[in-house]
Amino acid sequence: MSSAWLILGASSAMARAFARLAAAEGAHVILAGRDGDDLALQASDALLRGAASAQPMQFDARAPASFQPLLNALFALDATPSIAVFSGTMLDQAKLEETPEALAGMVADNFTGPAQLLLMALPDMEEKPGGAIVGVSSVSGDRGRRSNFGYGAPKAGFTTFLSGLRARLSRARVHVLTVKPGFVDTAMTWGLPGLFLVASPDAAARRMWRAAKKRRNTVYVPGFWWLIMTIIRHVPEFIFKKMKF
Repeated sequence: MSSAWLILGASSAMARAFARLAAAEGAHVILAGRDGDDLALQASDALLRGAASAQPMQFDARAPASFQPLLNALFALDATPSIAVFSGTMLDQAKLEETPEALAGMVADNFTGPAQLLLMALPDMEEKPGGAIVGVSSVSGDRGRRSNFGYGAPKAGFTTFLSGLRARLSRARVHVLTVKPGFVDTAMTWGLPGLFLVASPDAAARRMWRAAKKRRNTVYVPGFWWLIMTIIRHVPEFIFKKMKF
């Protein structure tokens, strides 16, 4: 049976690269996001690259009414269903502290919106086994840092959610991959100070695509972030509180 990918946040740079890989393998792709014109162009590109079908659809993580039509479209296809979550926003910590009410929207974009959609998808994913869920979290969720704990908190929540979802779906032969990007050259990171060894969206997408194929549980992008975050997680709290990042 062919495969079908519902790609949430499809206008992001990593999602575009991921969609191209899915299209090249002849999968059905549903490109979901807020920018309809951009999604339509991406759908045309996916068809040219070999996608079995390509459909642009509206998705807003803050609008739960947009979730069910996406799932209806995915599970109506005669294909093994998979979902990739790239949606998310990152607000500067200082700006977030100036406008605390903005936290709710960022939590919805990064955690509660995608998590709610995945919960809604559970029964059908279990009935059509063999697919995958790829959830893009962040290295920022591994430990709360003074510079971006507002962003790191919902990412930590999403990481924990994906871990539990992986355990739940393992018996149904549906694999769940948690992706933890570090610095990737995207609109979200453009202009941020202190970036180093930035990965390209294409390289990031290829790494997560291979990890999904190999049924890895968690993958850092780029890979060296595993070592960096292992060190950071093990720094004693009394030292960590004095660090300035």
